[in-house]
Amino acid sequence: MIDARLLPLTRALLARPARTLAARGVTADQVTLAGFAVGLLAVPALWAGAFGTALFLILANRLADGLDGAIAREVGPTDRGAFLDIALDFVFYALVPLGFALADPAANALPAAVLIASFVGTGSSFLAFAAIAAKTGRQAGAYPAKGIHYLGGLTEGAETIALFVAMCLWPAAFPALALVFAALCAITTLSRWSEGWRAFGPN
Repeated sequence: MIDARLLPLTRALLARPARTLAARGVTADQVTLAGFAVGLLAVPALWAGAFGTALFLILANRLADGLDGAIAREVGPTDRGAFLDIALDFVFYALVPLGFALADPAANALPAAVLIASFVGTGSSFLAFAAIAAKTGRQAGAYPAKGIHYLGGLTEGAETIALFVAMCLWPAAFPALALVFAALCAITTLSRWSEGWRAFGPN
């Protein structure tokens, strides 16, 4: 919901470190893969109940997610980079609720499953729209520099990061946070279905 508004700020903050990394030969794909590896470590941290460590790893993953795009803008984006970025992001988003489910299966497993299912809804509607948009040459006005068409919604990247931060700060509130956010994701999915129905219908 607020990703497009935050985009100019995040790009301004990351431009200088991205230039430095690019000048040293660090590629966007390397940052993407390193960030995903760091994000994977959040799962055992959550499982062990080390929520502070997990929060640090989650935020490091999201920083890498911003840096890889900034580096790509410095040296030129690639189709492989766009593919890696979105494919690994969706896996990471699903792994965080899994970590909480492992930490306390009795309390968290069902809410985690509901949240992951809601992520499937938002993710599949996002990617389906992007695929048809690419086929028809449709452009995303709010995200013209993205590698694929970005369709917004009530729950986007910034809201998901805020959710994960809240879950790590107040792990006992995970069930309630997960179910509320899953409901918001359902609204996002329905809105994207509606947008796709209208956008790709007969003229």
